[in-house]
Amino acid sequence: MKLREVITVLEEMTPLSYAEGFDNVGLLVGDYNLEVSGILVCHDALETVIDEAIEKKCNMVVCFHPILFSGLKKITGKSYVERAVIKAIKHDIAIYAIHTALDNHQEGVNKIFCDTLGLKNTSILIPKENYIQKLVTYAPRVNADEVRKALFNAGAGAIGNYDLCSFTTEGKGSFRGNEKSSPVIGEPLKYEEVEEVKVEVIFEKHLQGKVLKALFDLDFYEEKAYEIYTLENKLQNVGMGMIGELEEEMDEVTFLQMVKAKTGTGGIRHSALLGKPIKRVAVLGGSGSFAIGAALSQKVDAYITSDLKYHDYYQAESQLVLADIGHFESERYTKNYITDFLSKKITTFAVILSTVNTNPVNYL
Repeated sequence: MKLREVITVLEEMTPLSYAEGFDNVGLLVGDYNLEVSGILVCHDALETVIDEAIEKKCNMVVCFHPILFSGLKKITGKSYVERAVIKAIKHDIAIYAIHTALDNHQEGVNKIFCDTLGLKNTSILIPKENYIQKLVTYAPRVNADEVRKALFNAGAGAIGNYDLCSFTTEGKGSFRGNEKSSPVIGEPLKYEEVEEVKVEVIFEKHLQGKVLKALFDLDFYEEKAYEIYTLENKLQNVGMGMIGELEEEMDEVTFLQMVKAKTGTGGIRHSALLGKPIKRVAVLGGSGSFAIGAALSQKVDAYITSDLKYHDYYQAESQLVLADIGHFESERYTKNYITDFLSKKITTFAVILSTVNTNPVNYL
């Protein structure tokens, strides 16, 4: 497979448009025309991981964290980032990063986190904003069903747990083509009126090209009239963090011990225990101090994340237990998910899970 074909599969797993604006996701190193012969999946594309890729004859590394996050002005091998990039380029190894695109995916980092802790009835903690778009278009009444079907097949019309959603209104459309026109209905330079249907559907932003292609491929009019709006509605199934429930409530100490065992962390830093049972839990893999307010507003009993600073713990306000289990530990099973997905989709060459431990934090 060409690298660009592998990227299509990765985009099927998680669209890069789900990523946060500050992030650096996608192809970081490599040529789109590279013939991929093996993929190594890792958490961080460090030099030791590139060495592993060389050893295992993989010429593509799919990493969770982007090794290139900000611009490099020099590449001299003085930093761990430069050394990894130099070695990858020298050995013609492509590097592709996923990061917050998978953070925001409903089956991604935080769903994996919830599953690890045995949380049920999950929902997004901070739904993604400015991501739902609405298409409004017009077609002859006799073509309305054909239009809706084409748009649905392109992924439009999905709302939460429902699909095939649309709204239609009937009216009268008018038009006149110029001397260069080739109208499907009527004749050039002749005023026409047609019984029309206005079709409205919503879709996720990354589907815009596919949805418009589906519309343009239909032949009911030479020129399609359409409008696209970005809605203020939040996308309920995409976003940062998740909320879930334990099957049975636990006391705080038992709960934290369970979290420690299942995530394999060397220690948990937490706010004051409140003497209340834990049932409703929020999680956010990676650095999650920004979501403490959202966890409080959702009235959860505990919020599990990482990279909390001293003053962050005060924000618990005796309303929930804040727990920092470590950045790597909160995301540690992500690479397993990526490996499993790619292994099912790609069978012409090996997709290998990296065995290199890239966690920079150690515990006594």
